[in-house]
Amino acid sequence: MRLSRIYTKQALIADTEIQLEDGVAHYISKVLRLRNNDQVSLFNERDGEFLVTLQAVEKRAVTALIEQAVSNNSESALCVHLAIGISRGERMDYVIQKATELGVNSIIPLFTERCEVKIKAERLDNRMTHWERVAISACEQSGRCAIPIIVPPQSLEQWLPQEHQGDCYVLDHRGEKAFAADRQPSAVTFLIGPEGGLSEAEISAANSSNFASSRLGARVLRTETAPVVAISLAQYLWGDF
Repeated sequence: MRLSRIYTKQALIADTEIQLEDGVAHYISKVLRLRNNDQVSLFNERDGEFLVTLQAVEKRAVTALIEQAVSNNSESALCVHLAIGISRGERMDYVIQKATELGVNSIIPLFTERCEVKIKAERLDNRMTHWERVAISACEQSGRCAIPIIVPPQSLEQWLPQEHQGDCYVLDHRGEKAFAADRQPSAVTFLIGPEGGLSEAEISAANSSNFASSRLGARVLRTETAPVVAISLAQYLWGDF
């Protein structure tokens, strides 16, 4: 049976004993209902993944022995950055979850002309924490140790002039160019619109910032579908698929 994988921010060092943080302890004792001597995998992006044996599972605390490191080769050599217009609720969660599963390295939520989502300043921290939890959960499920960086939301106008890594594509169902299969970039950056897509002016601005307009077939994809297809194709052409 596959062991449960659990993210922790604590340092992981072989042959040491730790008391797990409250959230992880609650998950182990109340959700998974594990007991003394059961095993799990703990991981983080700094130390990697370790096999852990639970020493004392109590109502409010869990003590565990960190054993040997677990080999983990889940990261693609291709670095993928996803800039996407913010969509509503579960659609944005879906984008973050699936992009994480597919190996994205960073996600940049954007306010665009047709973006219908407004995030008040006092709610931004809660929204960022929620998105991070979605990404962490996706890493736990998919076998990744590296949690994607989720950049605080910004406007497209703020983001476009910044430096972007690798080959850059703006997805546009009216575009003519496909992805350059004959290239072998080490990084790729995708720009994808929200519900309703990017405006012609925004696509033109992206083109002026060296983003090539590319289409994903003959059909118009939803904002939550396009990243899944784009990242999957990128991993197939240049990554580890």
